[in-house]
Amino acid sequence: MTELLFVYNADSGLLNAAVDFFHKTLSPATYTCSLCATTYGPRGMRPDWKEFVAQLPVQSTFMHRDELRKKHPELIQHKLPAAFRRDNGGSWRLFLTSYELDHSNLPALMQLVRAQLSAPTSPAK
Repeated sequence: MTELLFVYNADSGLLNAAVDFFHKTLSPATYTCSLCATTYGPRGMRPDWKEFVAQLPVQSTFMHRDELRKKHPELIQHKLPAAFRRDNGGSWRLFLTSYELDHSNLPALMQLVRAQLSAPTSPAK
């Protein structure tokens, strides 16, 4: 089974969520999590993204950078935000780089995920 792990460049928790909300609202140019900014709006996860993820033929998990440090310390050397892929319980590999996420709007991100999933699997990026 193929799994995707999307990691936000933000920490978990209610207080952090509130700070992030105001930061991306008041100063979007300096907000450091393009994955958050692209997939979340003022009322939560964007409906188009939520539906897209639900229809993917893979299991998708979302996590914050502080959770990544605890659960997958082997991945902390990657610049965030990022997405990782794991096939058949193997090792996680970089799936989408922070550069790709930083330069995608929502339609482009969904197309990129589709394209990467349909591409033949290759060694880690």
